[in-house]
Amino acid sequence: MDSVMMWPPRLWKVTPLLTNMEEEVGSPKDNQQLTYFSAPAVIDKDSIVLSVEVINKVQMVVKENDWIELVSEVKDIRKKISITTVKIAVTGDSGNGMSSFINALRLIGHEEEDSAPTGVVRTTQKPALYFSSEFPNVELWDLPGTGVTSQSMENYLEEMGFDKYDLIIIIASEQFSSNHVNLAKAMQRMKKRFYVVWTKLDRDLSSSPLSEPQLLQNIQKNILENLQKEEVKEPPIFLVSSIKTLAHDFPKLRDTLKEDIFGISNDDFLGTLFSICDETINEKVEGIKGYIDADTLCSRYEILDPDNLEECEKVFQKIFGVDDKSLHQVAQTMGQPDAFYMDAKQSQVIQMYPQDGSTLSWLYHSGSQFLFIRLDSVYCCFNSNYYRHKQQKCVLGKVAEETKKILRKILKDSIFLPEVLSPALYPTSTPS
Repeated sequence: MDSVMMWPPRLWKVTPLLTNMEEEVGSPKDNQQLTYFSAPAVIDKDSIVLSVEVINKVQMVVKENDWIELVSEVKDIRKKISITTVKIAVTGDSGNGMSSFINALRLIGHEEEDSAPTGVVRTTQKPALYFSSEFPNVELWDLPGTGVTSQSMENYLEEMGFDKYDLIIIIASEQFSSNHVNLAKAMQRMKKRFYVVWTKLDRDLSSSPLSEPQLLQNIQKNILENLQKEEVKEPPIFLVSSIKTLAHDFPKLRDTLKEDIFGISNDDFLGTLFSICDETINEKVEGIKGYIDADTLCSRYEILDPDNLEECEKVFQKIFGVDDKSLHQVAQTMGQPDAFYMDAKQSQVIQMYPQDGSTLSWLYHSGSQFLFIRLDSVYCCFNSNYYRHKQQKCVLGKVAEETKKILRKILKDSIFLPEVLSPALYPTSTPS
């Protein structure tokens, strides 16, 4: 998906609260903190994955606690994401073997018609696009090396347009130069996911007097030391041979790449869904707090004993759709046992807020601090309505956090778990 990108002129903010769906956002420079490592705050208005209609639908089903419909909606989104293009750039110093690496990654020979041209002289003069059947919906961009022009690194970064790529692979061989370090620093500054790949390992092994384990350790140590000097956090590092594509770190590189491609495609939209759900739940919390403050909670939700915190908890769980019956249905939908989602519930309200009539005991357990010197504080502490409302809000907050936790699990599982024919869509029985 999108990391640090050249944003279109009109964007939609997702957080906070998604109340203004067509709010102007600043320049591309203002958005350079948005990456797929954290929950995104911006969605392109032309997105086919998370359109305004989809966002509104997600908000609606969360408000209505319709988890089965939420699962269905997320699975529809996942199908659209599966065709989303991920852009990967391969860069490094000229002569480091970027084109050879791309051919090796694509499992094709240099002599094949659509292979990246290689040679001892500079062969890539401008960014070249390649595809691989092993990585569907992925664009592999072979960039000219940093030695192609005499321009500064900043000019090179701007000229190559690194902002439009989702993942960067920095290729090095023979030495880990200052250019490699500067590229890594730039990627970290831009909050880009990047790898360091040391190629031509076969040549190193054939010419070095060191044993293979010692040589590999020395190369890894040299790369890390150079990065640490410039305070670059350790990235994934792979030592490979573009000739022996099944040896050394190449299999590990492929597996990591596949995982990250999947993550790039899903993390942004998943983080956005988290934001939508959290804000919708927060809205519900504020609405219920209004009933608590007005002392109408019991009449609104038919609570028989307002001092019974266990009863309040069960009512709140039903309001938020995380009662046993609702979780049973969503577990069936996901093809999982009931405990799969019920384990996320922490039924400890009675232990946290003992109903022994002791205000001081409750204050101790809740961690609240009051000033007993002031008369109004003393009044608040021993006023039964205030005490009850405070307890109810604590239970409400706990249930709301439980709900967010369960929703995150439902959303993640809707993406990662295999499709099942859900009996919950046609329930025959549910727990009382």
